[in-house]
Amino acid sequence: MTNRIRRRMAVEQRREQLIAVALELFGHRRPDDVSIDEIAAAAGISRPLVYHYFPGKQSLYEAALRQAADELAALFDEPREGPLGERLARVMNRFFGFVEEHGTGFAALMRGGPAAGGSRACAVIDGVRRAAYAEMLRHLGVQSPPPRLELAVRSWISLTETTALLWLEDPRVPRAELERQLVHDFVALTAVSAAYDEDMAEVLRRILADESDLGPFTDLLTRLSALAPLPV
Repeated sequence: MTNRIRRRMAVEQRREQLIAVALELFGHRRPDDVSIDEIAAAAGISRPLVYHYFPGKQSLYEAALRQAADELAALFDEPREGPLGERLARVMNRFFGFVEEHGTGFAALMRGGPAAGGSRACAVIDGVRRAAYAEMLRHLGVQSPPPRLELAVRSWISLTETTALLWLEDPRVPRAELERQLVHDFVALTAVSAAYDEDMAEVLRRILADESDLGPFTDLLTRLSALAPLPV
C-alpha cells in the first residue's frame, strides 16, 4: 500500500511539474509555437516521458489552461474587511500582476487559444468569469442581486478583461493608473444605474458610507467635482 501511495504521489508531482513548465512556456509564447520537445527539455525529461503523463500537447495545454484559470479566479478572493474601494484596488493589483507575468498565456486563455479547442477553452474562461462574479457579490454583501446590479458587475468584469488585453497590446497607459481607473469604473457603473433604480442607489449609499477620506472612490468624486464644479 505504501509503495502504491508513493508511486501515485510521484506521478502527481511529475504532472504538476509538467503543468508548471507548460504554464511558463505558454505564458510567453503562443501555445501552437511551443513543441513537446521544448516542454520535455525545460522539464529535464525525455519526450516519450511527457507522453507517459499526457497523451499529447493538447491535453497538457488543457491542464495548464485549467491551472491558469484557477489561479486567475483566486485573484478575486479578498478578505471582506474594510472599504470596498480598497479591496478592489488590491484585487486589481494582483490581477494586473498576473497579466504582466503571463502576458501571452493570459491572452491565449481569454481568447481561447487554438491548441485548447474552442468549446473547452470557452468553458474554462466562463468558469473564471462566474467565479469573479460570485466573489464580487460576496464583497457587496448581496445574495440575490437586482437586475441592474447583475448587469453592472458583469459589465465591469468584461471591461476589466478587455482593458487588460488592450494594455498587453499597447501599454502606454501606466499599469498603476489602469488599476485605479478600473476601481473607479466599478463605482461609476454603479452610480449610473443608481440614477435610475432605487435598489442600486441603496447599494451605492452602502459603498460610499464605508469609504475612507483617502479611498479610491473618494478620489474619483474629488476628480469629477473638479471637472464640473457645482454653481455657487
